[in-house]
Amino acid sequence: MKKLRVGVVGFGYRGRTMFWLASDCFDFVEPVAVCDVRPQNWYEKQRPFGKPMSEMLPNTKFYENYEDMLKNANLDVVIVETGADIHADFCLKALEANINVLTDIPVVANLEEADRLWKAAQKTSAMISVGANANERRFAVLLEDFYKSGRLGKPYYMEAEYVHWALPGTDHYKRLYENGKGSEWRKILCPIRYCTHSLGPLLKVLDEDIRKVSCMGTGQHAEESEYNDGNKRDDMSLAQFQTESGVVLRLMRNGRCRADIGPHNYRVFGTEGYMELIDRFKKPVIRFNSQKDENTSLQEVDGDSTPPQYENNEKAKEHLTGHSGIDYALLEKFFNALLNGEPAPISLKEGLAMTLPGIYAEESSKRGGELLNVYYPWDKEWSTIIR
Repeated sequence: MKKLRVGVVGFGYRGRTMFWLASDCFDFVEPVAVCDVRPQNWYEKQRPFGKPMSEMLPNTKFYENYEDMLKNANLDVVIVETGADIHADFCLKALEANINVLTDIPVVANLEEADRLWKAAQKTSAMISVGANANERRFAVLLEDFYKSGRLGKPYYMEAEYVHWALPGTDHYKRLYENGKGSEWRKILCPIRYCTHSLGPLLKVLDEDIRKVSCMGTGQHAEESEYNDGNKRDDMSLAQFQTESGVVLRLMRNGRCRADIGPHNYRVFGTEGYMELIDRFKKPVIRFNSQKDENTSLQEVDGDSTPPQYENNEKAKEHLTGHSGIDYALLEKFFNALLNGEPAPISLKEGLAMTLPGIYAEESSKRGGELLNVYYPWDKEWSTIIR
């Protein structure tokens, strides 16, 4: 089997764990290059590993300059794991060098980046796939199967919550910002901008894009020290979206919750059925029913994150760094698509469809909840200016 020469840019916790997962679990992956502005992330011991990655991957070369890595490492793939506000330029440079990309989310930070990245992707023969790992979790897979079977019917209302546990002084909070300014995108971004984990699974059962949004924020109630250089942001955002046919989506995003209550919750109402994921206190539960089933009462199954097709894959499920098999599924599908000449498992279009609504929602919030039209680079009405 062909070897894939893989590099990663952004070697914080997420970059380290994804790169190790790729190199440790897939025999056809050759981990050849790492790039980060902080050499200590490579040469010194960092969580969750017991020794430096430079010792764990002695044949991998470390770069501080991204252009040097692209030019000299002879890469097949770049995994982009920089902060969530600076993905686009790294993707663009790789695509321009005809190197395949797996990028984390959100895909872009503004409409200008979306325009440039979309145009670049049309010109290159390289693949860009989006690392929306929430799309691989058990709930997302079961929801899509439920929809395709006809048991959900036509979705007409959906809602999702992403509640991020962030109590100052806790070990979890310290780990979030352990790399200083390199990890402060969590403080910089308006909460609703990180909407991809919520929208991704829901958009899998819609055949249309989001077209309208109104959003409001709660204002800042946390201490100044929790924000980046006094750059104030809402503690919480609440957005209502609507598709062209009238499907309504409500999304709540809390970036500074004081209770560790479980991050992701979803409810999907369809004309024939219903499905939800309720995650509370690390006890996630999926419930569903359909009037097309003989038993129309609410059924309940384990809401564990592990994708159904990986439940018996211990390497995927139990790996130290793999989100209970989600990240393994993400990487395997991406690598297989490359090796087999198939389309990207999660396309750039899908990635932008779950990213751009958050940018419009933030602007709506700044305008006091004004109802805004949402456009995408594939629309004739597309513009990089929000009117």
